[in-house]
Amino acid sequence: MYRFLLSWRWAAFALLAALLVPTMVELGFWQFHRHQDRVARNGLITQSLTAAPVPFDSVSKPGYTVPKDLTWRTMSATGQYDPGHEFVIRNRTEPDGSSIGYFVITPLTLADGNGSVLVNRGWVESGGDAASYPTVPAPPTGQVTVTGRLRADETPESSGIKVRGKLPDRQFQLINSGRQAELTGGRLLGGYLELAASSPAQGDSPILLSEPDHSSIGPHMAYAVQWWLFAGLVPVGLVVLARREAREGPDTEAESEAGADPAPVAV
Repeated sequence: MYRFLLSWRWAAFALLAALLVPTMVELGFWQFHRHQDRVARNGLITQSLTAAPVPFDSVSKPGYTVPKDLTWRTMSATGQYDPGHEFVIRNRTEPDGSSIGYFVITPLTLADGNGSVLVNRGWVESGGDAASYPTVPAPPTGQVTVTGRLRADETPESSGIKVRGKLPDRQFQLINSGRQAELTGGRLLGGYLELAASSPAQGDSPILLSEPDHSSIGPHMAYAVQWWLFAGLVPVGLVVLARREAREGPDTEAESEAGADPAPVAV
């Protein structure tokens, strides 16, 4: 009754199933690992954002590379802004995602003399044209204490942004303390601070950036379950197909067509 399972056609079915099942299982584990990574990332961000602020220069120094486990760590810095070395970063999205403009980066010279920290003060809209420097609210004068989120220097590899040729004065595509130190000769600590609060308050200021999303776990677990269900359905489908063919016969349709009376031919 099931001798048809020895046919070349069913051998091909079996081979296809043998390839599909482990592939789908592996894809399910790939999505599951992405889910685990997302959960771990969210936990790390939550821990970093809720931790008590630590002085920026207690962690960073010139040439310092911010590790992943310190990214988003709450930091503080006290000093005076240096508007003479302020610059903007082109083609950045407004916090609500509706417009493209600039990030405003202003060095903060530390009061303890340990150097300067690049502070991303927020987002402003574009100027009249791509070559014009945007209208930027002036930073507070005098000594300020800022708190914010530690971020790693941007590179073409980490950001996916390709650095083009010469840009208008004081406009860049990446926030990179090492590059700015080369251009200005200043002592800049590695990484930068994404501003969250300032004391005294900034008043008229760029739009502050939002905290990273650390609540959603994404769809990866659902995708993993889907792949595993698909893997389980492959052998089930083969069994159903085999039972159906055993019941109806592999050539039932062909035989019925061959045994049908020929249509009359008009003379």
